[in-house]
Amino acid sequence: MRSLGPLVAPEQKASKQLPTLRRFLGYVQPYRKEVPIALSLVAIGAASQSLGPFLVGWSIDNLIAQDNLQGLLLMLVLLVGVYVGGIMAIRAQIIRVGWIVQRLLAQLRKDIFTKVQSLPISFFDQSEAGDLMSRLLNDVSVVNQAFGQTIAQMLGNLFSLVGIVIAMFLINLRLGIVSNLVVPLMLVTTGLFSRWARKRFRVTRQTIGELSTKIEEDISSVREAQAFNRVRLNIAEFKALNAANRDANIDAVAITAAFLPSIDFLNTLATAGVLAYGGYLAVTGAATVGTVTAFLLYVQQFFRPIQILSQFYTQAQSALAAVERIFLLLDEPAQLNDAPDAIAMPPIRGEVTFERVSFGYKPNQLVLKDVSLRAKPGQTIALVGPTGAGKSTIINLILRYYDVTSGAIKIDGIDIRKVTQASLRKQIGFVLQDNILFSGTVAENIAFGRPDATQAEIEAAAQVANVHEFITSLPQGYATLLGAKGANLSKGQRQLLSIARAVLVNPRILILDEATSSIDTRTEALVQEAIDRLLSERTSFVIAHRLSTVTQADQVLVIQQGQIIEGGTHSELIAQGGVYANLYALQLGAA
Repeated sequence: MRSLGPLVAPEQKASKQLPTLRRFLGYVQPYRKEVPIALSLVAIGAASQSLGPFLVGWSIDNLIAQDNLQGLLLMLVLLVGVYVGGIMAIRAQIIRVGWIVQRLLAQLRKDIFTKVQSLPISFFDQSEAGDLMSRLLNDVSVVNQAFGQTIAQMLGNLFSLVGIVIAMFLINLRLGIVSNLVVPLMLVTTGLFSRWARKRFRVTRQTIGELSTKIEEDISSVREAQAFNRVRLNIAEFKALNAANRDANIDAVAITAAFLPSIDFLNTLATAGVLAYGGYLAVTGAATVGTVTAFLLYVQQFFRPIQILSQFYTQAQSALAAVERIFLLLDEPAQLNDAPDAIAMPPIRGEVTFERVSFGYKPNQLVLKDVSLRAKPGQTIALVGPTGAGKSTIINLILRYYDVTSGAIKIDGIDIRKVTQASLRKQIGFVLQDNILFSGTVAENIAFGRPDATQAEIEAAAQVANVHEFITSLPQGYATLLGAKGANLSKGQRQLLSIARAVLVNPRILILDEATSSIDTRTEALVQEAIDRLLSERTSFVIAHRLSTVTQADQVLVIQQGQIIEGGTHSELIAQGGVYANLYALQLGAA
């Protein structure tokens, strides 16, 4: 199995991250009318933060120094009003921005899920379900933590930072310059730490994807693990992956832990500079005590937004690594596209023709080679042969999970590449060897292909499939909830429900993949009887390993190394004494 594209995007410089960020911000477009409101609230909150130190400094010079208690009292009321107004604006801003971001993230999840549903079967043949789940859940969660929970604070602090810088230079140019001397050092420090953090956060996204894959695989195969005594080995493998994830996160945290004290040191350095130079200016009369006090307050406020912005920047590195992985998924080639002039498949009569079809999952590695066959309406075609011969590939091509490399597949004379996939598959049913049932009621599982089916139609399908009596014996009958994948049912019961599902769809072409294997004799008789009813007047393709189940087929095709080497009825092939006759004799002798 391969992971979905590169688990970790190639190392990118900050300039190369801009397209990713711009693409992500494109999700804001539907809410562009809300953005000015949110930014206005951000500006009000920032203005209140910037105005406070100025009013304090002005009060020291003009009220306290003049013993103006009445004016000081009015100023205190004004200060409270400014800060209360700012707090209310900040609260409203957080709500508004959160409203936008959560809808943005919901759309992102929808896009990921929609993309996964539209990806070709070939993609899932080579990808790991755990990594897909990690991108849908864990990666979006990381983006949520970075943008959904802190973006409002980040915007507020960014505006506050701009307001503080402007106020500093307006009040005293020389003190403003001294206060901002550490900014170049801060930018260099931030750049270095962000580059180190970006590398480590990419590794954390990789390891959580691998860990999710391991968890999904081991939970779904716990029976096999216990049966083959692999529990200890699975635990050891999980410990190794868990340790790798732990170490990757520790490395990332270590970078963050070293970054914050560096910013604190620069804060202290700036405060000392303002205190020393401001004190000198105050002593020489070039600045008032109120101005120096205001600057000390501004310096403290100046570095608080920088610390928060720096923390956000560090989080953003993790979020961008997650966004890169998400966009790698969204950029995967979609499913086989319908032709621009594709038509809806007319009601199928059931004639299926392969015209010199060749196909390979990989270039220059053909699985089918020049295969030609014709199934008349209502015929049953049995496909037999060794594992890997190409039987399942024939089925996948009929369903158009893949397009042929050369040749053509036609149904009722129409090339299936010229019809829409949905209209084609709507008229094809299948019953597989390992059928998947879903968490939900029995009725919902039977109606999986026809959600609009009535209760009477569902019950009628169950009766045809010989499963009605079993269902009515359940505690809640058709409303009985099934466990994940129908784990609380026997294999035979799951098979009968899958047959009922196919009956309800009423397909004109039916595909069965060893539908009676691995079940007891009594249940096999019920399944076989249900299948016989289902096959009636339908064109069907049956993949069979037990040749005794296909003796009544209209055609038996022997597939070997991607080619049809024999074809005919059971009696004709036995009479030929070829490969099929030998296989049948071997199975008969083993029986």
